[in-house]
Amino acid sequence: MPVRPYLAAFRARFQLMLQYRAAALAGFATQLWWGAIRILVFAAFYGVNAAAAPISFTDAVTYVWLGQALLALQPWSADPEIGQAVRTGGVGYDRLRPLDAHGYWYARSMGWMLARALPRAVLMVLAAGIVLPLVGLGAWAWRPPSGVTAALLFVPAFVLLTMLGAAILTLANVIVAASLNERGVNAILTPLVIVFSGSLLPLDFYPDAWRPFLHVQPFAGLVDIPFRIYFADLKGSAALRGLALQAGWTLALIGLGRLAMERVMRRLEMQGG
Repeated sequence: MPVRPYLAAFRARFQLMLQYRAAALAGFATQLWWGAIRILVFAAFYGVNAAAAPISFTDAVTYVWLGQALLALQPWSADPEIGQAVRTGGVGYDRLRPLDAHGYWYARSMGWMLARALPRAVLMVLAAGIVLPLVGLGAWAWRPPSGVTAALLFVPAFVLLTMLGAAILTLANVIVAASLNERGVNAILTPLVIVFSGSLLPLDFYPDAWRPFLHVQPFAGLVDIPFRIYFADLKGSAALRGLALQAGWTLALIGLGRLAMERVMRRLEMQGG
């Protein structure tokens, strides 16, 4: 299968979203503010009972800044352009393209997510990783990976979290096409991603009885697994199992999305004239 059309779709959406510089700055400011609030909450908790925490305060701070930097990679809402295309009938053009519809939507989803995330991540590295230590707030700063091995393992973990996020987002977009509205999908998807990815709270902070399930469900590959690899809470064989889990859920959700896309497109009806 030729990949150039899908790369072109990715590049076009990526370049389009990079033009929204004001949105990137506003998003960065908001994420920086909420990151500071979350760290203050963690500081209060660690100040009372640090021994009960499953990770160190330094790792918790890094976890927060990583989450704020990569927030736009979390697939907690369907692509708004898909919802608009469904309502206007523009989705019919995707049916007529000589391309695999799922692959086309997947490439566009990845371009949309990365273009929104990367500028904010760069600004967050500068602010939380460089400026804070320079002004004497090193204890509240974003730390580099915990060693060379952790840094090398984080590269495939980051790639896989992006691919997994795009797979979930594409599946959500297919559901939008079937239901003709994105509001219901977003109402369900947003809390699922926030809670079960570890974005709200690292999964090891949840009760012991919940952890076996939380660590193997698909949303863990969006935040908890790659972030724990970053600061070497997952290392060696545990890190490799985490990467395998990310890859397995990505393939499973891509397969599910393709099946759902084929069914939706077969039943798609265009009205008007």
